[in-house]
Amino acid sequence: MRGSLVGTAVTLAAGAMLTAAMTTASASPPTPTPTPRAEVSQPVLVDCLWNHDVRPADFILACGDGNSRLTGLHWTQWSPDAAVAVGVNMVNDCKPYCAAGTFRAYPVTVRLDRAQPWKKHPDVQRFDRMSLTYKDARPDGFNQVMTYPLWD
Repeated sequence: MRGSLVGTAVTLAAGAMLTAAMTTASASPPTPTPTPRAEVSQPVLVDCLWNHDVRPADFILACGDGNSRLTGLHWTQWSPDAAVAVGVNMVNDCKPYCAAGTFRAYPVTVRLDRAQPWKKHPDVQRFDRMSLTYKDARPDGFNQVMTYPLWD
């Protein structure tokens, strides 16, 4: 009788683990597949996590620490030649140090250009450069126009 109870318990436990594993596997979202060029008619913006987007509302500029981010982007142009948006650059002043700093809002115009094949998916064009033009105030040490290479 004791051996029968142990065998039943082991069988039930194995069945429960198998059911849980199958449920978890079936509930997982599908792995995204690369977007073929035929489906992407416009260049994409690639972020530091290698995600791509067209006309994103937000974009992290400082991936290492998150101390600079574009928010509230409103795109007025998105074409194979260039993309233009207005938004806000939220920049941490890092005073007295970054963890205790304050994020300050700076209105900017964002321009993307130089569409190039993306190394990760050569059949997809991605913008290679971003320029930020500050309307009035800007962070300490920044020029009125700042230009950055973008991730590939």
